[in-house]
Amino acid sequence: MKKNTTSSTEQLVEEIVNSIQDVKGEKIKSLDLRKVPNAVADFFIVCHGNSHTQVQAIARRIDDNAEKNLGETPWHKEGIQNAEWVLLDYSDVVVHIFYREAREFYAIEDLWADAITTEFAYNV
Repeated sequence: MKKNTTSSTEQLVEEIVNSIQDVKGEKIKSLDLRKVPNAVADFFIVCHGNSHTQVQAIARRIDDNAEKNLGETPWHKEGIQNAEWVLLDYSDVVVHIFYREAREFYAIEDLWADAITTEFAYNV
């Protein structure tokens, strides 16, 4: 794993969002936490899938594309087997991929209301 610079962090965010769009992840949001005191990362990327299979496919696509296109690998992964809430931690960028009902229950975006939020549409 290499340490991200600002430009490579933004490239990673773009690669992650594109990967999610490729697999039709829903309600994709980027939370820019750089100006939030005590934030654990620069960005959170949040999305959901409508099945456990789709959640796993989104995680796999992000993992594959980030490594292939940017040489980035997460230093930590959680939840891939269960596929209720998958976390891919790239240090400066943390990806949260939820099964739809889990996303509604945890409402993680609400916990970071001070973040600058960008919403992304599907690539059509």
